[in-house]
Formats: sequence, C-alpha cells, structure tokens
Amino acid sequence: MNKVKLTIDKQTIEVEEDSTVLDAAKEVGIDIPTLCYHPDLSLHGACRVCVVEDEESGNLLASCATPVRDGMEINTRSMKARKARRRNVELLLANHPNDCLGCDRNNHCELQDITYNLGIKSEEVAKFAGAKRELELDTTGPALKRDPNKCILCGRCVRICEEVQGVSALQFTERGFDSIVTTAFDLPQAEINCANCGQCATVCPVGAITEINEIDKVWAALEDDDRHVIVQTAPSIQATLGEEFGMETGTIVTGKMVAALKRMGFDKVFSTDFAADLTILEEGSEFLKKLNGEGELPHITSCCPGWVKFAEHNFPDLLKHLSSAKSPMQMFSALGKTYYPDQTGVDPEKIYTVAVMPCTAKKFEKDREEINGSDFKDTDAVLTTREFARMIKEMGINFNKLPEEDFDALMGKSTGAGTIFGTTGGVAEAAVRTVKEKLTGEPLERLDLGFRGINKAEVRIGDRLIKVGIANGLGNASKILEQVRKGESDLDFIEVMACPHGCVGGGGQPRPATNEKKEKRGSGLSNIDDSSKIRKSHENPQIIKLYEEFLGEPLGGESHHLLHTKYKARPKN
Repeated sequence: MNKVKLTIDKQTIEVEEDSTVLDAAKEVGIDIPTLCYHPDLSLHGACRVCVVEDEESGNLLASCATPVRDGMEINTRSMKARKARRRNVELLLANHPNDCLGCDRNNHCELQDITYNLGIKSEEVAKFAGAKRELELDTTGPALKRDPNKCILCGRCVRICEEVQGVSALQFTERGFDSIVTTAFDLPQAEINCANCGQCATVCPVGAITEINEIDKVWAALEDDDRHVIVQTAPSIQATLGEEFGMETGTIVTGKMVAALKRMGFDKVFSTDFAADLTILEEGSEFLKKLNGEGELPHITSCCPGWVKFAEHNFPDLLKHLSSAKSPMQMFSALGKTYYPDQTGVDPEKIYTVAVMPCTAKKFEKDREEINGSDFKDTDAVLTTREFARMIKEMGINFNKLPEEDFDALMGKSTGAGTIFGTTGGVAEAAVRTVKEKLTGEPLERLDLGFRGINKAEVRIGDRLIKVGIANGLGNASKILEQVRKGESDLDFIEVMACPHGCVGGGGQPRPATNEKKEKRGSGLSNIDDSSKIRKSHENPQIIKLYEEFLGEPLGGESHHLLHTKYKARPKN
C-alpha cells in the first residue's frame, strides 16, 4: 500500500494512505480526545470531540473520520481546535444528568474523563443550561438496563449491534433534541430480539447501557448467617480481572482471585472450569453418538446463552442441532444444590449459589425456567467481572497484594481443556481432544482455530476426517448457520460464541475492550492450558470421582436430569 506524508503539530510522518488523521496522530504520540470513535467499529464522526485544525484552510476536521492526504498540515493543539472541543463537550454536558456519584460508570466514564482532561468547569456548562430529558428507564430485561437520559448519541451501541452482532436491536429515531437510541417500536428490552450479549454495554462510553446490578443481592446473602454461600468463577475471569486493578491485559490472577473471594466471606470457592470439563464429557459423548448415526450433524455447541437465545429467535429450525448439554455455569449450579450437599451434609435449602461470569447473558440464563435441574433455583445470582471488581474495592481489599490461594476441593480442580472454554475455539478443541482419545487412544495436536471471525480445521479420528468450525460474534454465527440451513455446510462440529473472541470479550468484562486486548486475554488462557499438568477433561480426577460416586455415566439417567435441557423457538421481531 502507498504511503502518505503529512505534518502534525510540526512533526512530519509517513502513514498508510488508508489512515485517518487520528491514526496518524497516534503514530507520533499525540492523544486526541474521542467519544463516538471506537477502533473496532465503522467511522461515525458525530460527536466532533476529536476536531483538529487544517492549517491550510483553517477548517476544523473530525480527525477520526478524515482520511490523510499528501502534504496535509494539521494542528491538533491550536486554540481554535481546543475551544471547539470544549464547546462540544459543554453542550453534551448541558443535557446530561448531573448524577455522577450515583452512576454505575462513575470513575469509569469516558465523558467524565474528557471533561476533566479538558479542564471544563461546572459554571462553564451552566451557560448552556436548558431542558433535560426525563425519559423512562428500561429495566425490564434480565440482563441489561438502558437509561436514555444519559445517552450522548455517539452511536457505538447501534453500530456494534448491527455491524458485529448482526442483530440491529437498537436504532436512532426522532430528530434534533428529541433524537434517541431505542428499540424497534420502543418495545421494552425484554420483548425484543436481543441476545443479552451486552456488547452494547462494552462500547457505551457513559452509563446509558449497563448490566442489571446484583451486588446488593450477593452482599445480603453473605451477611445472612442462615445462608451457605458458594461461588464459581468462569474460566476467562482469571485472565481479565487484573485489568480492573491496573494490571497488564492478559495477566493471570487465579490465586489472587480466589483469595479475594475467601476474604469476602464466601463459604466455598469453586471453579467453573471444573464444570467445563464436565460439559466436555456430556457434550463429547453426545457428539460421539451423532458420529455413529444417532442424531443429526453438524453438532452445534450450546454453552453460550447469548448465542442460544439468538438461535431461538433467528434459527429455530436448527435448534435440533444444538447440544442439549447445559452451560458449565448451570451444570455447576445444579451440582451445587445436589452433589455438593450430598458430599458435605449441608442443607440444600440453605445453599446460595453465586456465579462470577464474563457475560451479561448469564443473568438471563439463570432465570430460564427450563434450565433448573435441582429441586431449587440452580443459580441464585450472577456477577459480571466488573461487578465482582467493584465488590473487592468496596471491601477495601488490596487485590494486587493478595497471596495466591487455591480453589476449594470437590469442585475446584480443572484441566487445561476446561480453561480454554473462556476463549473462542476452546470448546471445540477441548471436545475434540476427548473424542479423539476416547475413539482412538491417540492424543490430539492443538487445533489452529485462531481468535477472530469464522475459522475451520480438520482432524483425522481413526478412518474419519472430522471437520470443525468456529464462529465468534453473532454476525459471523449467522453466516455459518445460513450455510447449514441451505445444506451448504460439510462441518461436523460447530462452536458458536456470541461475543467477539468468545468469553474474553464478554459483555461483562472490563472496559475498554478492543480486539487487541481480547487477543491478549485469550493468549493468557492458552498459556494456562499449555502449562497444565492435565489437559484433557476426561482425565480430571474430580470429574472421574463425580461419575463414580454420583452421576453414573455421561448421558445416563442422573446426568440427563441434572445436566441437560431443551430450547424453544422465540418470535423474531
């Protein structure tokens, strides 16, 4: 590609011809404030917070959406540009609710950060004081809360829902002061074709879209002496939680995470990775039956609740292909109120199960009626990574100085296969590892499925060539599922994750989350797998014990009752 030479703040630089002025500024270490811009989404140029001055014409340009040209001379620090930025932010603040202390995004808000960095004072904003919107909050959904009064119309949520997820659940309506981002026909969140994936919440720069907060529920359970509170942590959390405490992206904090949970007062701290190994035994056995002609191929994973709900709305004709195995979270919770009390003597009525998850859709999943396997509600509360971090900070725990501690016994041991559930391709690889060894006794070399988009691989198992595919991001899922629907796919096993890069990119993970960060998180989980003493789910000694003493065998009567479920078609609106 050709290079373009331009000058930015008297510094001459050569960049690729398809770069923007913002890209070029970054190359020479110049920070330009942005709000509507996101590196993984299409260019929008709506907020005008990133304006710079073209020294030749004197015009102000939106740097995020202005392509470079040869000989361009840009001034990012001129008084004209800085005044315009301040004025644009002041106008945003004039219509914005002044309740930072009560906002979920306080101290993690991009608008708040820009206001501080630009030196804007409240008296300057007061000059533009006028009518503020008093729109109703939408808290009907089980996973996400929308506050349109805080929306700054940056369009990030609209773009990620349309461009990446292919759902288009959110759109702009009305004009001028009445402009708003809302759902089709202004329907409540609970009534639309929304996967609850939370990708909109990950890119929202303010508090307009956040998760339904369950922190108070968990504090109440921990304070209740009559409750026996057990907690499980999803595989990806150990590679993402550290970001909330200033650590490098991808840093593994498993031991510190366990130590924090124990200091918070949980009676037992377990690992969802254990249940991921269990999922492989159940789902792998299911896949083996299909390979033997008992069921239709391709076999499609069902451990991602956002993907499952999307399929129920958009691909109800393909639900027969989805695994009946529950997600690791729900398998664990079902055992938490059956197997755990059976082994410990704790009254199951007193057990309260908490799941720390990367995913807002898990809040939806826990409330599905058909998902419960015990005589109780299996999962009582779900905390996102962000909520978990807030609780640690609220307790005054110095996370960075915590010692390394181990998960509790019984349901705390896992394999490398269980850990890589937290990133795209991990479920497929873990399943094929077990299936190949069960059928042939031969170990599987690592599948090279990558972290992004749609990827495929082939693996020989005995005399059969198994074709495996993965799709992460619901837009990519639609592409691969349309091929299945039309009979154009020759895949035997398909793994689908609703979020880009899988659970490491989940809707409840630390913000900001770019594709670059997600790849580092995934690499962290892969490193755990590579260094694990046991890397195959069927070799987990606690899983072996579970089947011997409680479940019997994969797909057996007790396993089917506790660990499997059915899905249902939902209207597409």
